Amino acid sequence: MAKSDKTKKSEDREEHEGKEIIEKLVGLNRVTKVVKGGKIFKMSALVIAGDGNGRVGFGTGKAKEVPEAVSKAAGVAKSNMKRLPLREGRTLHHDVIGRYGSGKVILRSAPAGTGIIAGGPMRALFEALGIQDVVAKSVGSSNPHNMIRAAFDALGQVSSPRSVAQRRGKKVSEILGKKHAAEEAVAKE
Repeated sequence: MAKSDKTKKSEDREEHEGKEIIEKLVGLNRVTKVVKGGKIFKMSALVIAGDGNGRVGFGTGKAKEVPEAVSKAAGVAKSNMKRLPLREGRTLHHDVIGRYGSGKVILRSAPAGTGIIAGGPMRALFEALGIQDVVAKSVGSSNPHNMIRAAFDALGQVSSPRSVAQRRGKKVSEILGKKHAAEEAVAKE
């Protein structure tokens, strides 16, 4: 039984590696450590990785050279990728607020054709995730690390109508109402 689990995991890994991963460098800082003999400089990188189809992750890495730091951060981002539910593959299911530290992020779903209305790190996150229509606002901290963590907190709260209906033991049409259920049915076809 253990062998079948291992083969299944390796097949999943190969399946995900077959898809092209989008990597976006969001932040790059020079970090200084003061020691007895002087100063030691290192580079710290924040990278977002996603498949453009609902999976995204972020990671940080430190090294003496920039390319090494970016590759470390990209490796961490790829290993921390999570699947997130999207409505029609282009926007969020509902509005949500995320917090991390002093950072607060407000994410709102948007109608088709709106585009990505977000700045800096959140724009890179939505592009890697594959969201095409969203309105986002960062309140408080403008630090890229806090903004990304707050955005991931918000995205972690997003749930699809199907998962809500399953959790409540109801049908999707009961959750959304008849009008929205008809739209969902048409979108699937």
